[in-house]
Amino acid sequence: MQFAFTEEQDLIREAAQTFFREHGASQRVRAAMETPLGYDEGSWATMVREMGWAGIALPESVGGTGLGNVELAILQEEAGRCVQPSPFFSTVCLAAPAIRHAGTPAQQESLLGPIATGEARAALALTGAGGAPGLEGIGVTLERSGRKSRLVGEASYVVHGHAADLLVVAARSPGSRGAEGVSLIALPAGTKGVRIEKLVALDLTRPMARIRLENVEVTTTQILGEPEAAAAALTQALRLAQIALAAEQTGGAQGALETTTAYAKQRVQFGRAIGSFQAIKHRLADMMIAAEAAKSAAYYAACIADTAIGELAEAAAIAKSRCSDAFFDCAANMVQLHGGIGFTWEHDAQLYFKRARASSTLLGTPQYHRELLAQLMGLGAAS
Repeated sequence: MQFAFTEEQDLIREAAQTFFREHGASQRVRAAMETPLGYDEGSWATMVREMGWAGIALPESVGGTGLGNVELAILQEEAGRCVQPSPFFSTVCLAAPAIRHAGTPAQQESLLGPIATGEARAALALTGAGGAPGLEGIGVTLERSGRKSRLVGEASYVVHGHAADLLVVAARSPGSRGAEGVSLIALPAGTKGVRIEKLVALDLTRPMARIRLENVEVTTTQILGEPEAAAAALTQALRLAQIALAAEQTGGAQGALETTTAYAKQRVQFGRAIGSFQAIKHRLADMMIAAEAAKSAAYYAACIADTAIGELAEAAAIAKSRCSDAFFDCAANMVQLHGGIGFTWEHDAQLYFKRARASSTLLGTPQYHRELLAQLMGLGAAS
């Protein structure tokens, strides 16, 4: 395993930092999150069409650049540093891997091609009203009658679902449990019977939607791949999404640290910059240690995803749990160390805190992943 970034990866990071320095500025983030779609369409067009980032982890056969999860993690980290609002995570990190791992070659070409070129935004509709992550949370039923199939049910907490052109819906056959009876269906968002409702979310930089499916007719070509392989494909896609989210959380933790450190150098109390006080130094040091440890976990998992030299399930669980905790701790310290101004709407501390809290729950809480990790190691449930 390579323990340093390549020259190409460094160039990708430099390009991302330059882009987000402009498009991730506070005033642009706040303006974007207030729009009906929840993101800046001009910034999105630049990301996916001019920069070509939508296809960064997709194969060249479907129009992607053929790079990997480490390169995707770099983009996620830099986007997280400024809590950038965009459908990049929902499209590139959630929906695209599900299509890639579940779909036939023909389905991949027809569905991933528009994603790679930035022509389509996509969302993964997975979690039912109960909110459980993974296969156990599927809330949509695929009912079959002869050659006809239809979708009934709803999926909540669909990231950028209200802005999607394409929905990848996870469903299961009536009465099925576990990995049995799971299917993935690709639907245009405008399909008859699909009802999309934008939800009131804690994190305004990452809006969510509820997708209701009312007897939605499904053709055989819309069902991705073979039904018996859908559960494994979805599980794999979710692990990759957890790693991408962990990288984003790493960036958020670093952004919180950088902003708070700069403030501690400028804010004066008792005739001294507050950063000179030992108590503040210790808090900032704790934030740095948490952020650096999280970064190691996230990029280790991304390397595992690209090289297959280790257990992906374990690496994803470690990354998601560690990075969720690190981001939340850094964001909470950011609020507290800024004092009164850190609790106001006008300051960006609240944006980091809300993103940290919401992303901690998304795709499984830290406790969920620690319990999963304990089971994978044969230790039983975590305490």
